[in-house]
Amino acid sequence: MKHLKYLSLLFVIFFTALTFGQSVEEALKQADELSAQKKHKEELDLLLAAEKQSPQNFEILWRISRTYVDIGEHLPGKTDEQKEEQLKVYQKALDYAEKSVKAGSDKSVTYLRRAIANGRIALFKGVFSVASIVNSVKADCEKALKLNNSGTYHQALSHYILGRTHAKLSEKWAPARAVLGLGWGDLEVGIQEYLKAIKLKPNFRMFHLDLAKAYIEDDQYDNAREQLKKVISSPEEDEDDDERSVEAKKLLEDIKNE
Repeated sequence: MKHLKYLSLLFVIFFTALTFGQSVEEALKQADELSAQKKHKEELDLLLAAEKQSPQNFEILWRISRTYVDIGEHLPGKTDEQKEEQLKVYQKALDYAEKSVKAGSDKSVTYLRRAIANGRIALFKGVFSVASIVNSVKADCEKALKLNNSGTYHQALSHYILGRTHAKLSEKWAPARAVLGLGWGDLEVGIQEYLKAIKLKPNFRMFHLDLAKAYIEDDQYDNAREQLKKVISSPEEDEDDDERSVEAKKLLEDIKNE
C-alpha cells in the first residue's frame, strides 16, 4: 500500500511538472505574439504572472526586460517628470536583464538584452557621460556574439547593437573620447557590424536605416542611397517601421545632390 501511495505521489509530481512546463512554454509563445501585435501591457502582465510561477526562468526574465524597453521607447519624454518615468522603466528593463543573465549565464540572448537595456539608459543620459555603461554594452555584445546560441535574429541584433555603439561614439572627436575610455569607437567597425547584421537578417528596416546613416556620416552617398531605398522597399516588421520609412524618404531628399 505504501509503495502504491509513493508511486501515486510521483505521478502527481511528474504530471504537475509536465503541465506547468507546457503552460510556461505556452505563455512564452503568447508573449511573443503579443509583442508582435504591439500589445505590450498585456504582454507584461502575462510575463509577470509567469515569473511568479517560475522566477528563475531566463526565458521569462529576458522577455520581461524586452517588454519594459518596448514600453519605455514609446512613453512621452517632453517634461522632466515624463523623462524621469521613462528612465525608471529602462531601469526595470536593466534589472530584469541582470536577472536573466544570472539565470541564463550561458545564453547569448541574456547578454544581448542587458546590452540593449544599458544602451537605452546610456542614450537617455548621454553616452559620453556614462562611459562605464557604454563599455559594458560593448562587452555584453561581444559575449553574446561569442556564445551565439540564441538564434539567428538575436545574433544579428547583437551585431547591430555593437555597430550602433561604434557609430554613436564616432560622432565625437576620437582624442576627446579616449580620455573617457571610449577611444575604441570606430565608424568603419560600426559599418562592418551593420553589414554582418544585415547578412543574417536582410530587409529589416532598422538595420538598413542605421547603416545608411553611417554611410552618410562617412560620405558614402551612393551606398547610403542604396540602403535608404531598401528601408522603403522592405516589409514592415517592427512597430516603428512606418516612421523609419518616412525618415528614409527624407534622408533621400536631403542627399539627392550629394
